[in-house]
Amino acid sequence: MKARTRLFVAALFYAAVLSSSAFAQAVADITPAKVQEGAYAVEPQHTRVLFAVSHMGFTTWYGEFTHVSGTLNLTPQAVGNSTLEIHIPVNTVSTTSAKLDGELKSPQWLDAEKFPEIVFKAKQVERTGEDSAKVTGDVTLHGVTKRVTLDVKFNGAGTNPLDKKYTAGFEVSGTIKRSDFGVNTYVPLIGDDVKIIISAGFEHS
Repeated sequence: MKARTRLFVAALFYAAVLSSSAFAQAVADITPAKVQEGAYAVEPQHTRVLFAVSHMGFTTWYGEFTHVSGTLNLTPQAVGNSTLEIHIPVNTVSTTSAKLDGELKSPQWLDAEKFPEIVFKAKQVERTGEDSAKVTGDVTLHGVTKRVTLDVKFNGAGTNPLDKKYTAGFEVSGTIKRSDFGVNTYVPLIGDDVKIIISAGFEHS
């Protein structure tokens, strides 16, 4: 093997080792007590709001919202003092069907033009386990505000090796009835219960 080729192979190997080392450090710490206290903002590129609804009882239809924004003020040692607010742009709704996406944005369903955001504002946070909690707050959807309680699981926290920002991740889940918010189209043919999963990343301010 020529010297230049050997140097090239060695450089590739060294780069691979450095890359592996960096990503090995990407494993988030799952210890809630070690999470940094303070103000956080939603990291929109890796935050998703997923939803699922029964389609005539035969299948489950899935979709998501993106470009989420919001804030979290976290107090790990006294989670009840934490605050949370999430804003979800309705016109980002996405399914596997462009036709359905248009229908969901229309006045027949979510009416994105008249009600451009879905907003969740936490009113109470209650720890239920070492890495879990229940958050109760107000959901404003389709011009209607209702109190809901959602389950929260702490995923982990640490410095993102790509952007070097301290990040905390959570998964929030629960079920709402769309008819409670005046979205009644095709109930009960299309399910009234909507399952929600928010996979949320927050960056420390």
